[in-house]
Amino acid sequence: MRDAATRGTSRAGRPPGGAVPAEGAGLSWPGRGGRSAPPPLCPPRPSLPDPVTPGRKRRPGHGCPPQAKYLAQIILVGAQVVGRAFMRALRQEFAASRAAADARSRSERPQSAAASRIIGISLQEAQQILNVSNLNPEEIQKNYDHLFKVNDKSVGGSFYLQSKVVRAKERLDEELRIQAKDEKEKEWKAET
Repeated sequence: MRDAATRGTSRAGRPPGGAVPAEGAGLSWPGRGGRSAPPPLCPPRPSLPDPVTPGRKRRPGHGCPPQAKYLAQIILVGAQVVGRAFMRALRQEFAASRAAADARSRSERPQSAAASRIIGISLQEAQQILNVSNLNPEEIQKNYDHLFKVNDKSVGGSFYLQSKVVRAKERLDEELRIQAKDEKEKEWKAET
């Protein structure tokens, strides 16, 4: 064992006498080639003779306690479990969303489903926004005018709600147009 005074530092990396050197005071850690970096948390172990095969030495390893290894394994396994659970929940959510979209499209006619996708609002939602139960053009216009005026920004209303009212009116107008077109096609087929 070397004398701490000849090396300039004690075993703990402090100068003899226990004083803590100032940052960049020219001290270097032993075995670091002059670089001033702290020693590893787990110093390397020396090569030991292999108890199974005499004459052969075990590879040198680190002197980390086994608890650190077990802690790392626990953290890794925990992260894997949480990751798998998250992915499973995400897949279930996508499946539920897809099933709900399929059910919505099956309940509506193809043209109506296309209009819902284009405008971005379903027929049921548009009816709820404008508070109409059936597609009566006069009732739709009356409720639209009232809700549009109430939600006007100049009277303290919400632009977001006003735009929802406009989109609902567009969706119901599109549904009325689709129904009128279907009735004309039925009449035309009945005549021929």
